[in-house]
Amino acid sequence: MAKKKVAAVVKIQIPAGQATPAPPVGTALGPHGVAIMDFCKAYNAQTESQRGTIIPVEITIFEDRTFSFITKTPPTPVLIRQAAGLEKGATTTGTQVVGSITQAQLEEIAQTKMPDLNAYDLEAAKLQVAGTARSMGVEVKA
Repeated sequence: MAKKKVAAVVKIQIPAGQATPAPPVGTALGPHGVAIMDFCKAYNAQTESQRGTIIPVEITIFEDRTFSFITKTPPTPVLIRQAAGLEKGATTTGTQVVGSITQAQLEEIAQTKMPDLNAYDLEAAKLQVAGTARSMGVEVKA
């Protein structure tokens, strides 16, 4: 079987289990001639268990207009906001503290994000997540 040629790789963030042909899905896939409803059905079926969370997806579109996709872990700020119970982060970074998370929550987020981070071990992943939290105005309690 010959290898298919890749025409494009599209990355979008969609709420889990709620993909529709409307933007951003339709505007991202439409120009490539992909069957948008087929993607929406497949994505919704795969992410149904994570409903309510934003899940990034990397869609590989081939020249014959077929596609394959890989779901990633939710963005770090989304996980931090959920753990801290916040609607949004600080408006002025570095001066405003809007919430806090514990070391246990930090470790849980780091373990969740580990497959998508460029960290060698859990400690390095925790430092990356802590940096994101700090830039959002979320304090990490000892």
